[in-house]
Amino acid sequence: MERIRHFLFVRHRHNWTLLFRFGLVGGSGVLVNTLVLILLKRGGPHFDDVFINLPMTEFNVRWYHLYSMVAFLVANLWNFQLNRRFTFRSAEHSGWFREYGPFLAVGLAAQLVGLGILTALMHPGSNVSLPSDIFDNSSGLRTKLYWANLIVIAITVPISFVLNKLWTFSSVRGGPHPTLEEEAQAEDAEVEVEVR
Repeated sequence: MERIRHFLFVRHRHNWTLLFRFGLVGGSGVLVNTLVLILLKRGGPHFDDVFINLPMTEFNVRWYHLYSMVAFLVANLWNFQLNRRFTFRSAEHSGWFREYGPFLAVGLAAQLVGLGILTALMHPGSNVSLPSDIFDNSSGLRTKLYWANLIVIAITVPISFVLNKLWTFSSVRGGPHPTLEEEAQAEDAEVEVEVR
């Protein structure tokens, strides 16, 4: 049991710190995303109306899909800037556009998954649709779109964290990358220095 505790909390302490910082940034991003979504919902057409029909299908894109995408793009830019400076501290190692491309690609992949989940949560015919008797859109706290959006964020954040840590903020630095064993040795050496 001691080995597991050492492995999780001593050897990988840096990863826990990164996850905590990523969570703080993500929390602020959730606020930004939600505020943008609220503004778009209040200022635009009804979120459940059809935005555009998909040609030669019975499917369509609803306004909530567009609102979700715009809110994602604003929050993605917000999160990128904070993660670059605060979480991964990579601003000195790589150019802004060189890191933003992979960050946006990871975010768009998660957003596409999120749009599928959002559709399932919003569509009244879906098996996982949020119940309309509870989420009847009568007030902000009872708005189905807001809750569906928060559920989507909760599901997609872990995927985003792992992909951004492994790809976006490490692969762009160039030069040789340490192996997992070299990284573990460096973390062990860091712990020994701190213990002294």
